[in-house]
Amino acid sequence: MKKTVIPAVLLAAASTAVAANSLVSDMAQYVYPENRAATPKGITFMPDGESYAALSEDGRRVVKYQIKTGQEVETLLDLTSTRETTLDNIEGFILSPDASKILVWNSSEPVYRRSFKAAYYTYELRTRLLRPLSGQFSAQQSPVFSPDSRMVAFVADNNIYVRKLDYQTEVPVTTDGLRNSIINGTSDWTYEEEFQTTCSMAWAPDNLTLCYIKYNETDVPTYDMQRYGGACDPDEAAMLYPQTWSYKYPLAGKPNSKVTLHSYDVETRKTKDLALPDSRIEYIPRLHYGPDAETLVVATLNRDQNHYEIYRINPKSTVAKSIYSEDSKSWINTSAYEDILFADDSFYINSWKSGYNCIYQISYSGTAMRTISDADHDITAYYGSDSQGNHYYQVAAPTPMDRTVRRLDKKGSLTDISASEGTSSATFNPGCTYMLLSYSSVNQAPVYSLCTSSGKTVKVVEDNAAFAARFNGKKASREFFTMTSEGNTLNGYIVKPAGFSSTGKYPVVMYQYSGPGSQEVLNRWQIDWMDAFAAAGYVVVCVDGRGTGGRGRDFCDVVYRRLGYFETIDQIAAARYASSLPYVDSSRIGIFGWSYGGYEALMCATAQDCPYKAAVAVAPVTDWRFYDTVYAERYMLTPQQNEDGYRDSAPLWRTSSLACPLLIMYGTADDNVHPANSLEFVSRLQRQGSFCDMLLFPNMNHSIYGCNSRAVVYAKMLDWFNKNL
Repeated sequence: MKKTVIPAVLLAAASTAVAANSLVSDMAQYVYPENRAATPKGITFMPDGESYAALSEDGRRVVKYQIKTGQEVETLLDLTSTRETTLDNIEGFILSPDASKILVWNSSEPVYRRSFKAAYYTYELRTRLLRPLSGQFSAQQSPVFSPDSRMVAFVADNNIYVRKLDYQTEVPVTTDGLRNSIINGTSDWTYEEEFQTTCSMAWAPDNLTLCYIKYNETDVPTYDMQRYGGACDPDEAAMLYPQTWSYKYPLAGKPNSKVTLHSYDVETRKTKDLALPDSRIEYIPRLHYGPDAETLVVATLNRDQNHYEIYRINPKSTVAKSIYSEDSKSWINTSAYEDILFADDSFYINSWKSGYNCIYQISYSGTAMRTISDADHDITAYYGSDSQGNHYYQVAAPTPMDRTVRRLDKKGSLTDISASEGTSSATFNPGCTYMLLSYSSVNQAPVYSLCTSSGKTVKVVEDNAAFAARFNGKKASREFFTMTSEGNTLNGYIVKPAGFSSTGKYPVVMYQYSGPGSQEVLNRWQIDWMDAFAAAGYVVVCVDGRGTGGRGRDFCDVVYRRLGYFETIDQIAAARYASSLPYVDSSRIGIFGWSYGGYEALMCATAQDCPYKAAVAVAPVTDWRFYDTVYAERYMLTPQQNEDGYRDSAPLWRTSSLACPLLIMYGTADDNVHPANSLEFVSRLQRQGSFCDMLLFPNMNHSIYGCNSRAVVYAKMLDWFNKNL
């Protein structure tokens, strides 16, 4: 037999493949989904304020528990004993306002990042009848119970329907819905991504009127993306000929959906147009009914997002009255409209107009009632008040790296009802007498506890002890520090390698996100790729530069109209700080980021005084003209208003200054930061006779997960830094 000679290049390739497989396998335990701590499954406080409902671990029961004792009271739904319809399991549930019915769903399919379609069913506790929500559509979106629990409004094929549960009838509210043209009752892509909303319907307290937003996408340019056959969730139809998927995506400066407000009379089945009085209104990020059928509260923004106005509208008379307005020298803080809390006699809004985020109580007639502030700290969530006049909120204190839950009593006295360091958050029951409290810190895995409103633990629901034990000896140490950049104090943390020696010289990976209002440097539990890199001998450094959150308005909005400028100065200063540490090899410092962080990694890698020896950018924006209207224009205005700002902030125009080896990774189905961002950047590199490395993830979206892909991202990054640092 003739001896086969295997070329050396093939042997090297085989060896590389084996090494890559090993890297991916080792990395998988540190990243999503293996690094995900357990959370309580579907806990919903019930209307009585004394109990809660939760989904069983096997997804086959909805169980009622008493809060005071933490004990199981009864089974509200059991799939083994339902009548008329049988299901194997459910993915989630929605309790009706009077707790007499439950909406359950399964077979969910994502629409975009947050929205999904699913097969919904209604379950009546008294009769045990389980029925499909719709007799006409196999999948529905955004179902909403009427206040009396006798109807459900939902969306199917871009139209709104009302299911009357007493009669099992299904009535169309709209008929003009059409993909990539008209959306009724659910949001378009931009509203979902940038305003954090997937439902645009509100029931009147008297159950007689349903108000909704219509999105006319006709003039929004269409974005086309290709889907390939792929090996992860393969699409046979696209295996030989790629399929084109089209959707409406308004790039900066381009037309948005035209949004209009409407009301539907359940009895007469007639629809009215509800006109808003200000021609500057571009966005309606929220609508919600107040205490009566004559009070529809509508939050609006102009296109520049620096004028915010709330209207009270009477859907019967169609009269609209302004009850709150605010102007900003930069942009309106997003929590002002995303986190409105509605009470019986008033509503509570966030605003940083004082310099720090405070809570303002406004009556439905527009009267300012009180201000809740916490010295020079940002209030990051407002939870509500109880019958004793106590108010509950979360605050970025005692340092911007912590989140503490506090109670403010009617005399103005403050009490921490969670740990005073680390990261705590809460969900309160009706009446704010109990809360589900979550807590973690750099050394404590997330713990979820049912507590009284004074902070006394009733029951630990999930302690993640077994989860944390999996990483014993694998979790790297994390130390916080501060440094300065142009006279500004910045917060950061350092992750040190296993077996760290102060006399050693280690390579460094700088990690950052850097987006406006974001925070990475937080006192919270985290097990992730950084721990794997530390095990491989790297120091990881993360610094929150100017523009990030938790430190008041001025620290954040300094980046207005010039994204990437101060962030780059601060990240380069962070690299200089890292290089000054005695155990850091200053000749081996790299930078990494994902999304906005990928953008900032490119800004740093193309800076004139770049100190980095290698860079990795995952799903990066390369020019804000390539991103959506709401996000890009919030911070930059339109390209027509700020042409120089857009050019100066774009890595796309800085390719000739690329100062270090670069790796770009992205998903080919990224509907958020489109692949065009990376392709245009690479095209410019090639035109000037340069190049970078690139790894593509077929059919993956912005998050790049599933089929080991997340582990591949970080294994490739580790391999890249091993070769270049």
